Order: sequence, then structure tokens, then C-alpha cells
Amino acid sequence: MDDNKLLPKLSQNLLEILDDEEYYDITIEVGNDPYVKIFRAHMVILSYRSPYLRRILSANKKKNDDTLTHIKLPNISPEIFQIILRYIYGGRLFFEELDTFDVIKVLSAASELYLQELITYLQFFLIENKTDWMEQNFDFVHQTSFENDAFSELQKYCTDLISKEPDKIFKSQNFSSIPEKLLVSIVQNDNLQMDEIQVWEHVIKWGTAQNPELPSDVENYSDDNFNTLKNTLRQCIPFVRFYNLTSKEFLDRVLPYDQILPKELYKDLLKTFLSLSDPNSKPINKSKPRITKGSNFGVVRSAKRKAKSGRRIIDKFDSVYGSRVEEFYD
Repeated sequence: MDDNKLLPKLSQNLLEILDDEEYYDITIEVGNDPYVKIFRAHMVILSYRSPYLRRILSANKKKNDDTLTHIKLPNISPEIFQIILRYIYGGRLFFEELDTFDVIKVLSAASELYLQELITYLQFFLIENKTDWMEQNFDFVHQTSFENDAFSELQKYCTDLISKEPDKIFKSQNFSSIPEKLLVSIVQNDNLQMDEIQVWEHVIKWGTAQNPELPSDVENYSDDNFNTLKNTLRQCIPFVRFYNLTSKEFLDRVLPYDQILPKELYKDLLKTFLSLSDPNSKPINKSKPRITKGSNFGVVRSAKRKAKSGRRIIDKFDSVYGSRVEEFYD
């Protein structure tokens, strides 16, 4: 007999307990003014399901008085906490009215409450089913994942995407608005699978997008225009591997921007590339090469491999609790 078949009924009964208005022994104030909501709950369930809440409730218990326990969670919105609370009681997720931004809010709330099972589940859910959305909102996903050590799977996803399919970031509609810190992390990546001339062109594209007043043609740049672009790209240029360019690429695509390069670097680059007899040749042993695009990798394949274990987590989660979230898949 499959004992797991008995669990959906238990899940439903626990959710009914959550809705019961008689036996609760704790109130939880969630959100900030003017968006505050009071939830009723049961200490024993919260303590066993959330290590974070267990610590808070243990501290309240030591007061040993007869007043109803009341705690505050100002960092979580009432809408998100409602979803979290139903998961805590019934092991079920209700995504019907959520967009992907809200799923990440649930993930952040799960991290605050130390709900490790839910943290793992949601990361694999996003990797398996929301890759298009995450590519389009990469800056947000990257920033969120690296602000929290618990989001290790999302961090791996972001690192793989930067390394193995940088075109998906460079050619996205939001590329020009990514922060400087993210651009620098991409450009300095040793495993960036992109030709160096493309790296340079995307750096220039990003820099000019930050300064829409610049002329569209570099031939029309004034000294002030070059200084503006130089200051914008000051943190990025040191990580461009100019010595991985061919002589022709340097002369045709970099030389027009000579004024934004540090003087000593420019002098050495000019001397190096002018000494090459073949315009399609590159300097030897002058710079560490990047992994070429010919490497047989891909972030989708990599993410799917990592997500196989995640698929098992999702399947087990759903089969145990009888709760499917397929309607939320694209």
C-alpha cells in the first residue's frame, strides 16, 4: 500500500485547522502600514515547520504569561504570507494568481523563515519553467540570487548563463539598463564563450546607451564626448582582453575609440598590432584566452541537468500532497 495516498486528506485537514477560528493561540501581524493584516495560527505547527518562527516563539514562551502570543513580520506582504502559511500547514502551493515576480517574493519569504524545502522547490521550479522570463529579467534575478546564499541553484543558473550563452544577456531588450557591476562581472568572466570583438562592441553599446547625448557616429565625437564615454566605461575597459583580437579587429573597431583607452595600454596595443604582418593574426601569449563558442556547452542543457534532481523534488512534492502547479507553467 502506498502510504503517500493518505497524505492529501491530512493536508486538507491541516488547512481546515488553519481556517478554524476557535483554537488558535498566536496572531501574526504581517506587512507595513497601511498594508497590514493579522493572521491567526498555532504555535506548535509553526514551531515545527519554521526554524525562524521556532526561535521567535521560544523567546515569547519564556515570558510565561497568559497573554496571546503576537509576533510581527514586517518584511513579508500579507498576500505572500498567505501563500507561505498555507504551505506551512498543508504542504501545498497556490500559484493561480501569481506572476513570476511574486514567485520570487515567495522564495525570499521562504528564505526569511528558513523553509529549506520550499526554497529548493521554488528554485528548480523557476529554472525548469521560467527560463525565458529570467533571461528577460536577468538583472533582477542575478541581483536577487546573489543577495542570498540560500539561492545557490539560481546563482549557478546565472553564472552558467553569463558564461555559456552571453548573447541572451547582451541581445536582450534590457541589456542597456543592466547595472555597471553586472556588466563588469560578465566582461571579466574567464569562461565567457564569446569572441573578444563582440565583448568590446557590447561594452561600447552599453556605454553609449548610458549617454544618449553622444553622436551616433564616433567620427563626430568631440574631446568632451570621448571623456564622457571614458568615464562611463572606466571600470569595464581593464577587463576587455584586447590582445585576443586580430590586428584587423583592433585597427577597424578599437582604434576609433583610442581616446577612451589608458595611454600606456593604447601605446602597447598599437605597437603590438602594427607589428603583426597578417591582419587576421593575433598576438601570442599576450592575454589569457576565453573559452571559445565551439565548446560543447549550453546553459539550457546545463540547467536541465541540474534540474533533473529538482524535477524529482517537484514530482515528489506534488505526488505526496496531491497539489499540482502545472497551470502556472508556460
